[in-house]
Amino acid sequence: MHANSILAGAADGPVIASSEPLSFWGGVSPETGSIIDVHHPLHGVCLTGGILMMPSSRGSCTGSGVLLDLILTGRAPAALVFSEAEDVLTLGALIAAEMFGKPLPVLRLASESFGVLSRAKTARITATAIEADGLSIPVLPPRLATLDLSDNDRAMLEGVQGKAIQQAMRIICAMAAQQGASCLTDVTQGHIDGCIYASPANLTFAEKMADMGAKVCVPTTMNAISVDHANWQMQGVPGSFGNPAAKLADAYVRMGCRPTFTCSPYLLDSAPQAGEAIAWAESNAVIFANSVLGARTPKHPDFLDLCIALTGRAPLSGVYLPENRKAQIVIDVELPENVDDAFWPLIGYLAGHAAPDRIPLLRGLASAQPSTDDLKALCAAFGTTSAAPMLHVEGVTPEAQGAAALEASRKTITRAEMAQAWTRLNAGPEQVELVAIGSPHASLNECRALAAGLAGRKRHPDVTVLVTAGRQVITDAREDGTLSSLEQSGVRIVPDLCWCSISEPVFPVHTRTLITNSGKYAHYGPGLSNRTVRFGSLADCVEAAVSGRAPARLPAWLQPSVD
Repeated sequence: MHANSILAGAADGPVIASSEPLSFWGGVSPETGSIIDVHHPLHGVCLTGGILMMPSSRGSCTGSGVLLDLILTGRAPAALVFSEAEDVLTLGALIAAEMFGKPLPVLRLASESFGVLSRAKTARITATAIEADGLSIPVLPPRLATLDLSDNDRAMLEGVQGKAIQQAMRIICAMAAQQGASCLTDVTQGHIDGCIYASPANLTFAEKMADMGAKVCVPTTMNAISVDHANWQMQGVPGSFGNPAAKLADAYVRMGCRPTFTCSPYLLDSAPQAGEAIAWAESNAVIFANSVLGARTPKHPDFLDLCIALTGRAPLSGVYLPENRKAQIVIDVELPENVDDAFWPLIGYLAGHAAPDRIPLLRGLASAQPSTDDLKALCAAFGTTSAAPMLHVEGVTPEAQGAAALEASRKTITRAEMAQAWTRLNAGPEQVELVAIGSPHASLNECRALAAGLAGRKRHPDVTVLVTAGRQVITDAREDGTLSSLEQSGVRIVPDLCWCSISEPVFPVHTRTLITNSGKYAHYGPGLSNRTVRFGSLADCVEAAVSGRAPARLPAWLQPSVD
């Protein structure tokens, strides 16, 4: 029994152990250090000062920013102990040590040692051992970097191209070492997730890099931000939040990033091609890029996304390598008849639970002929419950043929499990005050489908209908008349924001219960908004918009058949 030190440091405190991974973004409050994910078994537990043990993280790449803020404000766990490879929280701890002189130990334990330690009440971590309830587990030192760097890599690391590039390359090399990479690889484009104002730490990092003269060297798009950049003051957003959120976006624009402000960069004209090595952050975008487009990108954490965009270089590890894109688990899905669009996020959500730390191959879905929007919803929901950067769908996605590794395990998602998950995601009352569409950002086809479903009907006077979408989609919807149709029905389309970053008063203050067609927001919504959430199809959302009610029933395709 031994532990591998990923990031060195000392700590002691109570052991807080979970067999289920956790996303810090949407799962942990930066203000309190407590778990706000209502679906997590440790919901309500404060992590501050504890030795947090879990298999890995999951969900959003923004978790690195949340952890960094917790470290800088003194609300972080005392140490992180994982049993699987983990990048997102590790990167947040690395930034805290590298740029702010605040180390937080990160360790990895084999499953047997992990199980033993997780039963302890308290633990003490030193450079050489973990001491817990009379147990002593030796700690091996952090892996030494043995990277085969190019001459240009070395020049950047030595500061020839300036302090910002030097700092970025130091962080990249440190991450490469802990990932076991032997060298770096070129990337053709980036997508920045760290522009979401998850905490003041995001702004501190971005402005520090911008003030050092950082400039991206590959085309780089930007994720949704936390305010409608041009209109937040008119919307009544307080300056205490709006100013730093806008300044964060501006800092990345100063560094040469395109102000695309969308969490669906695969809808842009700049979407990558199959086989293209890119550096994207934002969990749904990464999973879609790998799974549907056939591009190649690990789920880069916030902050590392910028470092790679500044240098054009990334650790050659993870799903950049063909052998790491194989499915380690095959999931057979009991496909009901006549499924609607709500089926796909539900299956993504369940597939993530079935494969929390490995790439799955989903079988039995091809005959349902998923659309691009169906796959978008599937990938986004999968990313909330799994740490894996991609999935395969047999007969649908480009790399599914022969994707299963020889040693792949097997699972089945049953209709009964679908019904149970549907019920879990529909805990709220039938009366709703808000319809939330666009998590991830809505496509033009989704906007058209919403307009067609409303068919000129007005929203209920007590219901707000909000759609978040990228600027290009909004422009296209205006040009083809879709935007006008939606506005005549009382629907608002908001740019720049997405549901996982929206806040009051843009998020309607009077809301008690909302309904969404997003599996991603159905999961994160209760913790982020402190409201109850219902989940349904786009048609369910339309009917709720018009009637103000979302009946508590299973969809027709999950109801028992009557002989």
